[in-house]
Amino acid sequence: MTDASQTPPAAARARETVTITLNEPITRGGGNISEITLRKPRTGEMRGLKVEDMFTTDVNTLIVLLPRIATPTLIAADVENLDADDLMEVAGAVKGFFMPPAMKQAIKALSGA
Repeated sequence: MTDASQTPPAAARARETVTITLNEPITRGGGNISEITLRKPRTGEMRGLKVEDMFTTDVNTLIVLLPRIATPTLIAADVENLDADDLMEVAGAVKGFFMPPAMKQAIKALSGA
């Protein structure tokens, strides 16, 4: 059994985020979005989606998920119009949220980061 006094409340724990600079900015309302920040989704943000589709970076799943976890908030049309290179980078970030810590450490070690 875990000692609750040693575990910070959920609100106090930082959520994992990744910031991505887009190669091709999203144009909306006369302005451009050149950078988006994705936060690791919580269970409710994955409602109606299959975890395996998120891990395999299914495009239709990303179109639903990204508006739920992106800042600034995106709409499905924004995601549908992303440049293919930007979509692949975003997909990799989403997939990374679901990797176990040991796998993340191994990737860091291999990349020299």
